[in-house]
Amino acid sequence: MTDSEERQDRKAIYVPDDVAEAAAVPEDLDSDVPGPYMIPDTARRRRAGYVYFAGAAATGAAIVAGLPALMWATAVAVLVASGVYHLVAGWRLAVREGPALEIAGRDVGFAVGHSSASLGFRGWRARPVWNVLVFNADEPPTERGLVRVDGIDGTIVEHYREAIEPPPAGGAPGG
Repeated sequence: MTDSEERQDRKAIYVPDDVAEAAAVPEDLDSDVPGPYMIPDTARRRRAGYVYFAGAAATGAAIVAGLPALMWATAVAVLVASGVYHLVAGWRLAVREGPALEIAGRDVGFAVGHSSASLGFRGWRARPVWNVLVFNADEPPTERGLVRVDGIDGTIVEHYREAIEPPPAGGAPGG
């Protein structure tokens, strides 16, 4: 079996190599790379802030060169404001998915079976928060919980836990 056939055989989204190369997909966003997938650090948005500052400097130079000042001053203000926002919203993601799952497992108070985590954001500065969904280890699970773990310091933002009602005997749920 060729490498391409192996990738297509897996249950995942497959993007042909030529399409990924044409779109310049960075390797850290390519779900087809073997090994565990790691969420990119949200501090990457700081790069955009620096680009905005460079644009503001270029626009400021255009003002000095004699272009219509009010129009360019407005452009500088917008670029600087965008740059500042990207710098203050560019948090370093200190708590990754694995530690977030461990923190949530300790918080719920039951033995965790299946679990998953997704990264979300809260507040105007877009502080990263892991939304961790956990099920207990019973088969089928009898409890579930949602734990929100701060991606910067690992504190519990909020949590919720509830019992799961078993499906009616002899039938599928809702049927």
